[in-house]
Amino acid sequence: MVACLDLSGKRALVVSTLPISDYALLSDRHSAALVSSAGSIDWLCLPRFDSPSVFAALLGDDAGYWSVRPQGRFTSERMYLPGSMVMQTTFHTETGIALLTDAMEVGDSPDPHRLGERAPHTVLRAITCTRGKVIIEVSYKPRPEYGLIVPIMTPLEAGVLASGGSARLLLSAPPLLALAHGQATAAFSMEEDESLYFALQHSLLSDPVQTPYSQGRIKDALAVTVEAWRHWSELHQSYDGPWRELVHHSGRVLQALSYQPTGAIVAAATTSLPEQVGGERNWDYRYSWVRDASFTMEALWVAACPDEAQQFFGFMTAAAAHARPDHPLQIMFGIGGEHDLSERVLPQLHGWRGSRPVRVGNGAWNQAQLDVYGEILDAAFRLRRQLGSLTPGIRDFLANLADSAARQWRQKDNGIWEIRGEPQHFLYSKLMCWVALDRAVKLAGQLHASDRVDAWKSAQQDIHDVLSRKGWNSDAGAFTQYFGSADLDAAALMIPIVGFLPATDPRVLSTLDAVEQRLMDPRGLVRRYQTDSGVDGLAGEEGSFLLCTFWLAQVLAMADRPGHAREVFERACNHANDVGLLSEEIDSSNGEQLGNFPQAFSHIGLVNAAWSIQQAEQRKAQH
Repeated sequence: MVACLDLSGKRALVVSTLPISDYALLSDRHSAALVSSAGSIDWLCLPRFDSPSVFAALLGDDAGYWSVRPQGRFTSERMYLPGSMVMQTTFHTETGIALLTDAMEVGDSPDPHRLGERAPHTVLRAITCTRGKVIIEVSYKPRPEYGLIVPIMTPLEAGVLASGGSARLLLSAPPLLALAHGQATAAFSMEEDESLYFALQHSLLSDPVQTPYSQGRIKDALAVTVEAWRHWSELHQSYDGPWRELVHHSGRVLQALSYQPTGAIVAAATTSLPEQVGGERNWDYRYSWVRDASFTMEALWVAACPDEAQQFFGFMTAAAAHARPDHPLQIMFGIGGEHDLSERVLPQLHGWRGSRPVRVGNGAWNQAQLDVYGEILDAAFRLRRQLGSLTPGIRDFLANLADSAARQWRQKDNGIWEIRGEPQHFLYSKLMCWVALDRAVKLAGQLHASDRVDAWKSAQQDIHDVLSRKGWNSDAGAFTQYFGSADLDAAALMIPIVGFLPATDPRVLSTLDAVEQRLMDPRGLVRRYQTDSGVDGLAGEEGSFLLCTFWLAQVLAMADRPGHAREVFERACNHANDVGLLSEEIDSSNGEQLGNFPQAFSHIGLVNAAWSIQQAEQRKAQH
């Protein structure tokens, strides 16, 4: 029988700042949580990815967490249940073994293609003693609105109600004996085959007060969630090439980072995890970027299915099509299509390992970035067969994007990396304007825009001529970051990926060599660019960029160097954590993960590079 032990008077569990790689992702395709290998949920936003946090111990000591773990010393190992994003952690103690299962409830949708459609914004947790005896400690400390609120805790027969601010949190649990200072704690002595179940429900003040989950309902909801993820994986994942499990897992990560109601994909589940420990390069990535569109389309095609690709494209066009025609296209949107993402600092949070400021919102939302025209039109080109007959409004929108690229490509902008320094004539921005026109010409029939083709082709040739002349720097032996600069930028690797030049072109091969010689760190990973050039207007440095490393692997494969591509690819993959998740960057000095987590871009790069290597190896085998 489970025995409940009094923890009143015992010091609360101390939450410390763990390595980023110590966390695993939970998602219901509306919002996300991060749970540590010690069973502590240190990041949770409800009801959306970009909502204020409920738990944010990741960014501040008194910003909330929810821990379920053995008492005393223990070791742990963990894995996602096969085909799912449901986490299972095994705790080993001196007296026994316990198994913790964590998930965000996805609900039971009648349509298996709409995973998470009926998600009730609920976290599910189950702890089972599988051998011997184990004492399990529970510490529940909600701190809504990024730690600003200490809620009022009201004991219920089957749990605890936390009230404060704009929402209620209902914890369904066995009796918790100690309630004090906005925190609930308890310890349970468990014997073999005994289980305890917990659920955390979120509701707005305007909603009716919810009914606690019974132990049986939580058990059933966990089973339904596991089965729903597995059913989605079986229906949607057919890739059967090299690194099959990595590719399929990355596809599920991208699905977990997608906002089901709209099809938006967030760049990452977190805000303000730094690009340098103690540095200021801390951004909110819980939004959806237009620049990701074309990369994402290809990755979803390989690792998920066309349904997800079409949903993401539908979101992007719906969000962007309302932009004023006399203004540049906005580069990013809220996951519900919101345009105003004004940035602010949260002074109450000291940041991961003291990395301040902690920001919400993202000031890059109103930057000028000319690459977005090419990314949306390239996405449309990839989906051309599925899109079929376009509505007049979407036809006009896409054709007008090409016109904007033709009209604006000569302007300076902030570039793909959203620099906060002076705008420049960035090579990548010009390149993507060329892509916009190239894809528009190829889509002219579907766009009912044959009368514009000559003008588009003329502008496309102008860009090609100028980029070939001013983008190439013979002294550097490479295509460089911006016109007149000798500095390298890994974004030049996109030249063959988008089809501007073949990967075997001598200038592309020379750029490949230059990137490896001048942007590669001692671990064999690629930096975006050299931060000491001052181009980005920010102090400090950053880690090596996993997406850029995967780009290098992809281009090496396209250049018929699949063996070398494999080496680069596997170096990047080796930095995934124990459950296969990748952050944005890697600290060159110690190999630790840096930046927001998990990062969609990194998993997108993994999928696309794996696909390119497969294609290269097939070509080599055929010849």
